[in-house]
Amino acid sequence: MATIVLSTLGSMLGPLGQVVGTLAGNAIDNALFAPEPREGARLKELTVTGSSYGTPIARQYGKMRVPGTIVWSTDLEEHRDKQSNGKGAPKTVTYSYTVSFAVALSSGPIDNIGRIWADGNLLRGAAGDLKSAGTLRVYKGHGHQPRDPLMEAALGSQCPAFRGCAYAVFEDLDLTDFGNRIPALTFEVLAGDASRLVETMLEDSEVSADETTRFAQLGGFSHEAGSLRDVARLVDRLHPVAPVVNDTGMKLGAASANAAAPITLPQAAAWDDGDFGKQGGVTSARNSARSKAFASLRYYDPAREYQPGLQHAENSEAGTTTFQFPGALSASDALGLAREANGRAAINRDRLLWRCCELDPRIQPGSVVIAPGRPGLWLVDGWEWRERGVELDLVRHRSGFGQGGAADAGSGWSPLDRGASTTQLRVFETPWDGSGTASQRSIFAAASAATGRWSGAALYAERDGGLIALGQGAGERAVSGVLASPLGSSIAMRLEPSASLRVQLLDDEAELYGSTLSGIAQGDNRLQVGNEVVQFRAAEPLGAGLWELTGLLRGRGGTEIEAGTGHASGTLVTLLDDRLVPLGANPLAQSESQFAAIGLWDTEPARASLENANASLRPPAPVHCRMERAADGSIRLSWRRRARGQWLWLDEVAQPLVEEVEHYKVGYGLISSPQATWLISAPELSLAADEVDALRAAQAGEAFWVQQFGSFAQSPASVLGTLA
Repeated sequence: MATIVLSTLGSMLGPLGQVVGTLAGNAIDNALFAPEPREGARLKELTVTGSSYGTPIARQYGKMRVPGTIVWSTDLEEHRDKQSNGKGAPKTVTYSYTVSFAVALSSGPIDNIGRIWADGNLLRGAAGDLKSAGTLRVYKGHGHQPRDPLMEAALGSQCPAFRGCAYAVFEDLDLTDFGNRIPALTFEVLAGDASRLVETMLEDSEVSADETTRFAQLGGFSHEAGSLRDVARLVDRLHPVAPVVNDTGMKLGAASANAAAPITLPQAAAWDDGDFGKQGGVTSARNSARSKAFASLRYYDPAREYQPGLQHAENSEAGTTTFQFPGALSASDALGLAREANGRAAINRDRLLWRCCELDPRIQPGSVVIAPGRPGLWLVDGWEWRERGVELDLVRHRSGFGQGGAADAGSGWSPLDRGASTTQLRVFETPWDGSGTASQRSIFAAASAATGRWSGAALYAERDGGLIALGQGAGERAVSGVLASPLGSSIAMRLEPSASLRVQLLDDEAELYGSTLSGIAQGDNRLQVGNEVVQFRAAEPLGAGLWELTGLLRGRGGTEIEAGTGHASGTLVTLLDDRLVPLGANPLAQSESQFAAIGLWDTEPARASLENANASLRPPAPVHCRMERAADGSIRLSWRRRARGQWLWLDEVAQPLVEEVEHYKVGYGLISSPQATWLISAPELSLAADEVDALRAAQAGEAFWVQQFGSFAQSPASVLGTLA
């Protein structure tokens, strides 16, 4: 087409000018439109990152998902970690591996990268967060980009900067989640506005393109192989372009741009050379050999994470032909473009050869014209100089077929893009439950996080502003939260079937389960609510991490005093199960009261103070307290002891004493400053009438109370009675 235009313009300068114009136009035609064998851009199934020599690095336009090519890598680096399993247990040694490598992404500049997939799962989310430990640096392919410092340290002066090539560098990427190997990676690359594809790819060529070539439906395009001419052909099938010639040269524009003001051709002229049909200067044909219809369009679908999509164009004449277009399109746009392309192919089979002795200078390849005596519009597809004039090759032209419609992209699996959650820590001591030894403290760390990605945390003791590793870690979220509403007081004597509490869990995805009466009796469903241990029978989810727990058994393990006080809204709640980290056997944990936890994604340590210190060493307060007055004025005080670790009441069975000796302290008056005290070794005390009278005279109206002494601590006081 350009050959004809430039040779026509050159003929105005004489025979030599015509020859020069013909040669120049032929060069442009060969650069863009010559029908030679080609190996052009292709659409493929999503491939994965490779490192083979000779693999082309595609240039990306718009937003695309690409595999990239590994251009540098270190060996795997081994890391050894030793963790304690408690006193007397052997330590556990684990090994992990990291690797550093660089991946080339585009042979031209990009704006940035978005998500990254590793073995099909997200390695980097939409927020830019890496799901595995490591560091990512992105180089966008500009001419001034520096060398990567890690690669430069490894390669020295031989390290390339890869200017003009966009690439990403992973430093110390943790391979634990990938079987200790470099995973199969694909990258979401953002490289400008894909609708400007034709303009952008011709920026460095001698041919330019105007804004009418913009492909509004195109979201991305991957140019892996083939010349610019091949890419122009692919685009032309779905978004027709045509050359535009003016005084400044030639550029590409939309084929439909010339349809607004069609040019009327001069009358056809009959020549004597050859048989041109009965109509002299005009002959028509229906050329099916040059039809470009296809049965279906294959493309990259962003709604399916850039997996190939397929839309059927409903053209039976095209057989099973599939047009492969390596661009990102929505399903509805792909269907509409396919139908429009088939509509154009159908009418383009109508062709005219039109002879004329003179040519309007406005007529050029791509011009839309009116052929006198022929209905509709025609497009100048080519021409040929003859001895008597010009022979125009015309195809029927029409735009705006209006055959788009709703289309379904189909279902596809997308990995969850979970943001990182920071660690929250609670450390507390509970009453001893009878497991282990009576001298070992029951200290637990509850490390958890809000809904999101969390891979555990290492635990530390805090001393003088510094952190000392405990050699233990939390690998599973504890079920933690807060009271969503106040929990009233309770006498904590029996199961309260109608009593309930509401707890807002930290992790919305955590679950609680009910139990039976038998299960409750065996210790199921224990909650640490503040310093009180509560059991519940039924759990009902209310949505968004809010749960209602009913059928409460309060004051467990000797925490009836805390039950009698009740708890305010916002009190910390933790489920006592095997997701807690036991610290009681850790000597460092026993000697400290400040703790911290650091997870993989934490920028600051999560800190906590030890709650309810020494609760596992204190005996429960005595029960069944009585004060009996005799007729002679004497008083007998009695009670029943309880033992640590004995949560169950067994009929007709005395609870075994776990302390070294049985020892009690009885007092009269304020616990902090009593009027009198007695140290005894039996669960009763008798006071003569004169002793009682002396106490009454000194301070009447005070109470008698009793505490049990244990091997390590003393119990809370229980009131025995008041001296009137």
